[in-house]
Amino acid sequence: MRVAVIGAGPSGLVTLKYLKTAHQFFPIKPIEAALFEAESGVGGTFAQRAYEEAELVSSKFLTAFSDFRAHLNDPDFLSADRYVQYLNEYCNHFSLWPEINLSTKVVAIKRRPGGGHIVHYRKAGDADAEVLTYECDAIAVCTGLHVTPNLPTIPGIENVPVVKHSSEFKKREEFGHDKTVVVIGSGETGIDIAHLAVTSPTRRVVLTHRDGFLGAPKTIPNPVWFPILGRKADPNRHELPVDVSWQAPLFDSMYLHPLIRDTLFTWNVYDWGVKATNWLVSGTTAGIDQWVGGISKERYHVSKLFFNKGAPKALPYISGSYRPTNPGVAERIRRSILQVPIEEVPAGRTIELAPWPTHVDASGTIHFSNNGRPEYSRMQSLSPTKPDVVVFATGYRQEFPFFKAQDRYPMPGDADVRSVYNRADPSVGFIGFVRPGYGAIPPLAELQAQLWLLNLLAPERTAKLSDRDDQHFRLHHSQGSRINYGVDHETYAYQLALDIGAAPGFWDAVRAGWSASRFQHGLWYRIPIIWAAGAQLNAKFRLKGPYAWEGAVYVLGGELWQTISRRHGLFGNFLLAVVPITFLGVFSLFLYLVGLILLLLKVVTWPITAPFRRRNPRAAIKLEGRQFTKVEC
Repeated sequence: MRVAVIGAGPSGLVTLKYLKTAHQFFPIKPIEAALFEAESGVGGTFAQRAYEEAELVSSKFLTAFSDFRAHLNDPDFLSADRYVQYLNEYCNHFSLWPEINLSTKVVAIKRRPGGGHIVHYRKAGDADAEVLTYECDAIAVCTGLHVTPNLPTIPGIENVPVVKHSSEFKKREEFGHDKTVVVIGSGETGIDIAHLAVTSPTRRVVLTHRDGFLGAPKTIPNPVWFPILGRKADPNRHELPVDVSWQAPLFDSMYLHPLIRDTLFTWNVYDWGVKATNWLVSGTTAGIDQWVGGISKERYHVSKLFFNKGAPKALPYISGSYRPTNPGVAERIRRSILQVPIEEVPAGRTIELAPWPTHVDASGTIHFSNNGRPEYSRMQSLSPTKPDVVVFATGYRQEFPFFKAQDRYPMPGDADVRSVYNRADPSVGFIGFVRPGYGAIPPLAELQAQLWLLNLLAPERTAKLSDRDDQHFRLHHSQGSRINYGVDHETYAYQLALDIGAAPGFWDAVRAGWSASRFQHGLWYRIPIIWAAGAQLNAKFRLKGPYAWEGAVYVLGGELWQTISRRHGLFGNFLLAVVPITFLGVFSLFLYLVGLILLLLKVVTWPITAPFRRRNPRAAIKLEGRQFTKVEC
C-alpha cells in the first residue's frame, strides 16, 4: 500500500508515524508513505504563523503525543518555538525524515484510472519547476484548519497606513512607537496581539469583537479565601492546567447513561459549573474578572462556545475601566469571602474594547457599529480612533485548490465518519479538521489517524460505526456560525477510542498497573485511579487495542500522574470532581438501576405471562410493544 500525506504540521507528522509503523501493529507489509510540505520545515502553523512570545494554550500533558512526551523540565505550556523543536525531535525519534519532502508543493490530486490517486507536485516557489507525480492508494489531508487568511470587508480600510493579517505579524516592533493599534477579532490570536500591543510603547490599543468572548483560565483558578482578613495568594503555588484537571470521566464519557448522553443534561451541568465558578471567584458570570465583552445571552452556553484561553492575561487591561467601583452588599460579602487576585497593570495602559467596525472614513477614522453595549457608549465618549496599524485576527478559510472539481473529491464537511473520512470514499482522510471547545487538536489528530488507518487495513472492524453516536460530542453551534466543526475534547476522544477498540475497562487498568508494578513502584494503584479520575489522555488508549504500547502504563503512572497528584483545593477537587460526579453519576446510576429493575421484572413475569401469550397471541404482541398487521396462531 502507498499513502500520500499532505502537510507537515502535528496532524501530518503523527499520521505519517502511524503509517510508517503500521506493520508493527497489523500483519501487513510495511506501508510506503510520502509526506509533502510546501514550507522549508515541519511544524505547520506553529512554525509559519507564530509571533513573538507565542505560547500554546493547551498544556504539554495534553498536547504531546502518546508515545513521545515533552521533556520533564519543560514548563506546563510550551512556547511555539519549543513546540516546533518538539516536532522536529518527534521526526528524529521515529526516523520520519526520509519520507518527508520539504519545499514541495502539491499542485493537483487526481483520480487514478482503476482506483487510487495521482499526486502532482513540484518544488515550492518555482512555478516553472518540473511537475512530478506520486501514485498512491490513499491520501491523508493534514493541511490544518489554517489555509487562507479570512479577511472581512471593511469599507475604507485602505485609508489606514498599515493593514495586515495576523499570519503576517511577527514582532512587537511592527506596531511602531506611539502608534494607535486596532486589532480586529477577539479570539485567542486577537487577544494575544492586543496584549503584545498594550505592553509595547504604543499610544492606544483597541480590540474589536462581533459578539464577545468567554475568557477561560489555562490553569485552575487560585482564589484567596477570606481576603478581608488580609490573606494573600501564594505566589509559589503551582496550579494544574485546566485541560487535564477534569476528574469525572467515569460518568462524563465512559459510563454516562445514553438517555443523559444524548440530551443537553451534561452540557447544562458544565454550563452551570462554568458560570457558577466565574461568579464565585470574581463576581461576574461572563468570565473570570470579565466585566465587558461577554458572550450574548442567546449564545452563552458551553455547548455552543470555544473557550478563549488566552484572554486572562489581557482581561486586566480590558476590564479595568468597567470593573465595579461601588459594588452592592452581596458583591461586597462575596469579595470578603473569596476572590481571585486582580492583576495590577501600569497606570494609563488599557485595551479599549469596541464593537465590530463598520467603515473607515476618508480621514482615516474608524467607526464602530452600535451594539447597545457599554463599550460602544465608552468609545463614543473617547476621542475618535484613527489607527496607524490594523491587524486582522479573523482566522482562516478552508481551501483545497489541489482537489479538482471534475474528480469530485470529498471535503472535510463531507467526512461522515467521526469527521475523519466519508463512507463512500474512505481512501481520503481528513486529519485534524476539528476544533475542541476546550482541549487540543494534536492529540485528537493522533486518534483520528489511528481510526483512519484501522479502516484502511481492517474495514470490517469499523463497518458498523453509527452516526447516532456523533451528536453527543459535537458542539451545538448557533445558526450562521463561521466555524461549525467544534467538538468536546473528552467525549470525542473517548468515542474515537471506542471506535478503535482501544478504550480500556476497569480490569484492563488493574491488570496493566499490576503487571508493571514489579518494574515501577506504585503503578498497581496509580493506573486504576488515573483511568477513573484522570482526563482522557491518549496514553490511556494505548493500554489495549490494535495500537497497544507497553510504554503507555509508565507514561500514565509517571509523568501523567501529575494530573492527579497536583490537584488540590476547592476547585481542583470539589468543583471539578465532587460536583460533576454527583450530578452525572447519581443520575446515570439511577437510570441504569431502573433499566436493571425493568429487565428483572420482565424475566420474573415471563413464566407467568407465557400461558396467556399462548392463548392470545395478539395480547402477547401488545405486551411486547410490537405492532403487526397479521398474526399466525
